[in-house]
Amino acid sequence: MKVRVTAAVVFLLTASLLAGLGGGGAEAASLYSRLNKIQKRILSGFATMELTRQGARSQAPQRFTPLGPGTSAANYYPSASGDCPVHYGSNLKVNQNCLNLTDSDLQGRGQAQNETSIAQDPMNPRHIVASWNDYRRGDGNCFGSYSLNNGAKWSDMLPPMGFTRGTNFGGVARQYWEAGGDTVVAWDTKGNAYFQCMVFQRGLAVTNNPDASSAIYVLRSTKNQGASYNFPARPVVELNDVAGTGCCLLDKPYMTVDNTAGSAFQDRVYVTWTFFDGDGTAYIFGAYSSDYGETFSAPVVVSTDSNLCTNSYGLPTPHGRCNENQFSQPFTGPDGALYVVWTNYNNTVTGSDNRNQMLLAKSTNGGASFGAPVKVSDFYDLPDCPTYQGGQDPGRACMPEKGSQMNSVYRASNYSSGGVNPTNGQQIAITVGSYINKNSNETNGCTPDGLAGDGQNKFIGVKTAGACNNKIMVSVSNDGGATFTGGSTDPRAMPVVNQAPGQALTDQWWQWAAFTKGGKLAVSYLDRQYGDGETSGRTDISLSGSSNLSTFAVVRVTTGSMPLPTQFPNAQGNGTFYGDYTGLAALDSAHPAWMDTRDVDLFKCPGSGPPSVCTALSANGQLTNDQDTFTDTVAVP
Repeated sequence: MKVRVTAAVVFLLTASLLAGLGGGGAEAASLYSRLNKIQKRILSGFATMELTRQGARSQAPQRFTPLGPGTSAANYYPSASGDCPVHYGSNLKVNQNCLNLTDSDLQGRGQAQNETSIAQDPMNPRHIVASWNDYRRGDGNCFGSYSLNNGAKWSDMLPPMGFTRGTNFGGVARQYWEAGGDTVVAWDTKGNAYFQCMVFQRGLAVTNNPDASSAIYVLRSTKNQGASYNFPARPVVELNDVAGTGCCLLDKPYMTVDNTAGSAFQDRVYVTWTFFDGDGTAYIFGAYSSDYGETFSAPVVVSTDSNLCTNSYGLPTPHGRCNENQFSQPFTGPDGALYVVWTNYNNTVTGSDNRNQMLLAKSTNGGASFGAPVKVSDFYDLPDCPTYQGGQDPGRACMPEKGSQMNSVYRASNYSSGGVNPTNGQQIAITVGSYINKNSNETNGCTPDGLAGDGQNKFIGVKTAGACNNKIMVSVSNDGGATFTGGSTDPRAMPVVNQAPGQALTDQWWQWAAFTKGGKLAVSYLDRQYGDGETSGRTDISLSGSSNLSTFAVVRVTTGSMPLPTQFPNAQGNGTFYGDYTGLAALDSAHPAWMDTRDVDLFKCPGSGPPSVCTALSANGQLTNDQDTFTDTVAVP
């Protein structure tokens, strides 16, 4: 299906749906309300928050405390040298902005950074670029940074994403964009850096502009190491909904570049994404550029038909039975093969079982077409948040703490991340998060318990210490993606990358995986094994490494545990959005990139008189905190 179409063609594609929706008004333009239950379940956290206006609603009063004499506020006041960065030991802040003072009812807006990506130049690994969702403009947008000295010092970069050409949006000169995010960065072999940005308009549900268009763009930094990018951004795919029908949405794109010298498709740029259609389906599409990101091919379906997809939910199957998919990741092998792995929800379950599956498709012709999907593994997604965390925010899964506390409500889900061993082009390793695994199963008191009313998973043992815990499994192919070890192995028997003694009964999630040049697999992830993390919800970043893909060593990356996020709070003061994923680059040493909450959030003190700066306690008693992008340079264990 060609998605870069006019609104008129979109109307034809979804005529039966739109006939029953009406033509105008805020209700007709509310895109989120148009999604069915399975689409709402798998919509990315960034899109969910932006489309439902989370983080801007009323909340319980906060208690403010003025910063007293001698109080450190280095994350707001520039130091004597005029710099703003903060570090915690070897953990370095990547975004270099000072913290904005924001009204407390918009905490997170004008402040937060989340959903990180990081990449190294394969020809000069000291050159590193990073990107993230950034809210310093108030709404989410695409920001980044670059380093010329292996991540020891960073400089901010703002890609030119205010507007793009309006050719496919009614033939106007400019199409302006209200929000952006889901960024990804990558390099080619010529020293060019690439920056992917997803953008969209909010429509009448939020603004007085009916435009509800969305698009995915790629920008190129031409041999200046990510310091600046070309303008205007080049379209990968554009969805014209200037009329505000709320028919459909482009979501969760991811980009890779074939940066292996001598590859059959050297320097080809690939982008994959999910297309939420008005007929209730969510297929994975992909496109490529063979001219350094100047132009992109017409979209092709990646999630093609397969006998692995046995439950189509009674929805149309215009591109086959695998019609509910999300969180695709493309990556390439040294021979030029393109692989795309993603989450699929079309498997059949019986009784109280609630597993889903990870699928992978391969292209041997540079992304022009894809073979039939193969099964990477089954997995169990995270539990329904309202069921276990106090009935807050229906429609989200999260990572509950153990015990009675119910503050960990930020949206979270399991996904896959992997790559090809550069020293063995036939060997592929895919990491997969799963709530039922070798360390969390019925013998520990953790049992699948079907689905909640909003379609999210339920389990027995979620709040019981030592029962349920999330793990990061690894599934391996040694035949170029034809088969995977997890394809016929139950999650309860699959190996995990978290093999430190303290991790056996604790939660690990939001991993990213990458091979080093020498063929060692590195995996970074959020981790609750340290201190009281399992009961308090405090988290760390750990890094696992393996040379044989079966035994893993683990090191702690963060120099101190991070408190639960308080930004984008609900009425109880609990943060509802912390991002959806983290990033990792690992050519030699590993460079994990994550969202860090150790910086205190600051507000203008309420009341009359000269302006002053306050800290605040949320309604739940937590000291409010900021979200920043952090990284470190770590030897792969």
